[in-house]
Amino acid sequence: MTNAGTNSSVNGNESINDKWLRIIGVPLAVLPFVFFYLTEYGYSWGLFAQTFLWGVVSTGITWQILRWWVMKVRTWYADREQLRQRILTTFLGYTLFTIPIQPIETWVVSHLDLTGMIAPAEFPRVYLIHTSMALLFAFLVGGIYESMYYLQKNREAIREAEALKKATLQSQYDSLKNQVNPHFLFNSLNSLSSLITEDKKQAGAFLDELASVYRYLLQEGERELTSLRSEVTFIRSYFFLIQTRFSSAISFDIQVDDRFLDDMLPPLTLQTLVENAIRYNVILPEKPLRLVIQTVEDGRLLVMNPIQLKPLRVTAIPIGLGTLTDRFRRLGLPALEINDNGEEFRVTVPLLRK
Repeated sequence: MTNAGTNSSVNGNESINDKWLRIIGVPLAVLPFVFFYLTEYGYSWGLFAQTFLWGVVSTGITWQILRWWVMKVRTWYADREQLRQRILTTFLGYTLFTIPIQPIETWVVSHLDLTGMIAPAEFPRVYLIHTSMALLFAFLVGGIYESMYYLQKNREAIREAEALKKATLQSQYDSLKNQVNPHFLFNSLNSLSSLITEDKKQAGAFLDELASVYRYLLQEGERELTSLRSEVTFIRSYFFLIQTRFSSAISFDIQVDDRFLDDMLPPLTLQTLVENAIRYNVILPEKPLRLVIQTVEDGRLLVMNPIQLKPLRVTAIPIGLGTLTDRFRRLGLPALEINDNGEEFRVTVPLLRK
């Protein structure tokens, strides 16, 4: 009365959580054989007790052996992609074990009968019936276990992919934040130091906006997406600090339609684009830089500035912009549209409906 078991863990060395399956599965595997004997040789409580108890013992032992085999096979073919090799090897082992063992068990039961009701097993009919039932149940239970194992491996693969994705995004975010923090904080503290002696009221306002900027950096670090409303609020505080530093040499124009304020985008998108414009363009009172942020009718965000490059070498795609482009790609969002006509630099940002 053979049966099949398997390992529900990731590999053969881990603990197996199939206690209840065995408790339920062993009696179920025995019942068809008990029913066969009662039908074949007559209904008797003694015959029922004898065949059932014998079946529970023999099936329990067989279960353990087949369970060991499945664990062994999974150490050879543990990957989700090795499903075919794992199933073929596992079920081949079931077959090679069941075909010789089940006939021996059938012979033993008929010759160690304490009730005197079981006649010697008719060959080959009874042997074929018992072997077929044993194989059928072994394959059925083995199939259930393999399905459980495959689903578990699939869930693990999804968790690993999500963890890797989150780690990658967090790494990129930290890298981006580190680009902002040192230089921006240094310049901001210099501006604050000057304001404290010149205009204490303005210094207080500057400190409040600086706190808002860094609060946003900390709060949004755990998110993949944020609302356009939050980004606009943040960038206004950021603009305040920039304008305090550059005065009339820089100006900003924000034209965002209220319809799109709940749309989503990666945090620090606007800061990256603004910082990119500041890093690579001349900002002087006689040559001021004007940045425009506006929504367009199709639900996208346009960020643009005139091109007045500093006399330094600029890569084809600036570092911050390249990182931002990669973040959009890894999040599965539509790509940024970058246009440079020699006079104006424009970046169109896709917005995701909430």
